[in-house]
Amino acid sequence: MSLRAVITHTPTPPVSAPPWLPDNVCYETLMGSVAYAVSNDTSDSDVYGICLPPKELVFPHLAGEIPGFGRQRKRFESWQQHHIRALDKQWDFQIYGIVMFFHLAMENNPNIIDAMFTPRRCVLSSTQVGEYIREHRRDFLHRGSWHKFKGYAYSQLNKIKTKQQDPTSTRVWMTGSDGVAYDVKFAYHVVRLLLEVEMILGEHDLDLERHAAQLRTIRAGAWTLDQLTAWAEAKEHDLERAYAASTLPYGPDEVLLKRHLMHCLEAHYGDLSAAVQLPGAEAELLYQIAALTRRYAR
Repeated sequence: MSLRAVITHTPTPPVSAPPWLPDNVCYETLMGSVAYAVSNDTSDSDVYGICLPPKELVFPHLAGEIPGFGRQRKRFESWQQHHIRALDKQWDFQIYGIVMFFHLAMENNPNIIDAMFTPRRCVLSSTQVGEYIREHRRDFLHRGSWHKFKGYAYSQLNKIKTKQQDPTSTRVWMTGSDGVAYDVKFAYHVVRLLLEVEMILGEHDLDLERHAAQLRTIRAGAWTLDQLTAWAEAKEHDLERAYAASTLPYGPDEVLLKRHLMHCLEAHYGDLSAAVQLPGAEAELLYQIAALTRRYAR
């Protein structure tokens, strides 16, 4: 259910989003266990989205603001609200301003990358801008994804080893055949993240549902903690080789991604020639030559 739909169904507590936000969301998708095809009847509905804030929040100089002088208008980066009850479900929303979303996507933040690659069945709403971002989502991928996804995966593994079970929490702990109890949600995220970056490095693409059967098995507690740790260590060695062999660029193509961002902004706001200085004719020609070189080098 989109944010606009949740608002119309008298949620509890009331949604505290900025007044302009519901009508300026360009993309919303279900995330979490639903997107990974491992959800059950008790799973929350996690929604990630992208919005286009009022123009003066993206380009404050249009409202007369001079950076570093006087009162500065607060930039909009994201809005989130959790534990919203509507239609007998609990909803968690995380909506990013489009500039912040592009910034995090350019860094290959795992959650943001996942949001662009969710199955079509998970997309709750998508405008022309949202479809453009999905269409060009592979342009964000680069080898830096390995370091980001690895960091997230080992953060989950560290939580398994250090967090104590909270008797008041609804999170599921399982006891493996070795008698050691652990949080299965952290466990399946370790495996999911490493399998995802393996696809990115080798295929330059991402299918969030491909390993659903294996993830469901892990979430059911089929692996011991020792098995999980051994698997992660072996997979890390495989991924180091995949990183070295990958034909993805080492980092983001900032020129290309800025052009994608400008396309999205102009599709929403109209002509931005008065707000943003674009490269001159010489730079444009060099960009086109570089693009052709990359195309025929593949």
